[in-house]
Amino acid sequence: MLLVIAGFALTLVSHILARFLGQYFPRLPVIVIAMFIVLALLWLVRWPYDHYIQQVDQLFRHLLGYVTVALAIPLAAIRLDDVPLKALISLFVFATLTSVAVPMGLAYAVHLSSPTVLAFATRAVTTPIALNIASLIHAPLAMVTLIVILSGLIGAALSPIILRKLDDERAAGLALGLAAHAIGTVQAWQRGPVAGRYAAFGMAVNGILTAIWLPLLILNLP
Repeated sequence: MLLVIAGFALTLVSHILARFLGQYFPRLPVIVIAMFIVLALLWLVRWPYDHYIQQVDQLFRHLLGYVTVALAIPLAAIRLDDVPLKALISLFVFATLTSVAVPMGLAYAVHLSSPTVLAFATRAVTTPIALNIASLIHAPLAMVTLIVILSGLIGAALSPIILRKLDDERAAGLALGLAAHAIGTVQAWQRGPVAGRYAAFGMAVNGILTAIWLPLLILNLP
């Protein structure tokens, strides 16, 4: 238990420091800065990463589920009165289909194994949903976790470049939530509350849609 508390404290300190340093490096996602601080602190205290993650993994997986559900709070503040619903529905349908088809197609094109191709199907949904989908479609959980985290980190890191000329915070938020899920949502909150709420909205809707149709499709394939 003491090691779990120590791991949690180390991670919390890393997050606080990352928030502080993020003021000087606004183009870097806070989560990326925190990741390097965690690695640096682990090196300083001579704590092997494998031992650290073994202690805190279950705790953070548990908390991640609560955090995902808590995204409903900012969603309640979204006003869809001035949003074209037909266009929004079309966007979500297109996003949920392409976010599965494109990574799976690329993985298949380079002759990756069938379980790995299935793991790429979960690329665009947040980790708790991705792991549940992976359990249903029999994709390797470790590979799913790696793919989801890396795609979120890459999307969040590139977003300041790709979205630098986009002035509509709603569109920027949706793009980050759909493309980079939870990590992208964190980056969207760095842009502002409007982008953050729409990122959470995009991530939540895309996750729900994917969790419904993807297992049904995969499990009913001949």
